[in-house]
Amino acid sequence: MLEVPANVPAKRAVLAANMETAINGVWDAEPMLGERITIIGAGVVGALVAYLCAQVPGVNVQLVDINPERRQLAEQLGVAFSTPEQALHDQDCVIHASGQAAGLRQALALAGSEGRIIEMSWFGEGDIAIPLGGAFHSQRLTLKASQVGQLPPKLRPRWDYQRRLTLALSLLVDERLEALISGESDFEQLPTLAPKLFGRGSVELCHRLRYSS
Repeated sequence: MLEVPANVPAKRAVLAANMETAINGVWDAEPMLGERITIIGAGVVGALVAYLCAQVPGVNVQLVDINPERRQLAEQLGVAFSTPEQALHDQDCVIHASGQAAGLRQALALAGSEGRIIEMSWFGEGDIAIPLGGAFHSQRLTLKASQVGQLPPKLRPRWDYQRRLTLALSLLVDERLEALISGESDFEQLPTLAPKLFGRGSVELCHRLRYSS
């Protein structure tokens, strides 16, 4: 059990699990000084990944989403935004977090020669089709999975899950992250809210639920 840091509001601490996932994704992506990095999918995790990558000096980050209204979120987090049609190509690293096959296909298209693609989406038991001929082979692209359930191998001698969670909580001190909270409701309202929160086409980010005794 960990205490929420005194300088992190408890209501913002609900983002801790998403921040842990984002941290793991950034560790797997290994962003370097001055790189061009694209994150596809401006949900909570994708936005947090973009936010973290933008902290690396010289890194040029673009956050891509099919919903143009996510531009405001990107601006609040201090990162550039693009729709898929406007996204920049020849990227050093593309991190995919949209959960859609079309997003992964675009990730392969945006990566430059010897570029790396980090797949953070979870597709469950579904099958998806992606083009692994053409540019994937000719440009020697790398496709790597990132999953929060395991720490990157080279960090395991020094890191454990508690240390990662401690880091995640400490990073939530930034007030700009309030932009990821899209609403709050009483837990009793969940049956009515569920279609809006989880239905196809939902634009919700993190929606807090209040529990009362």
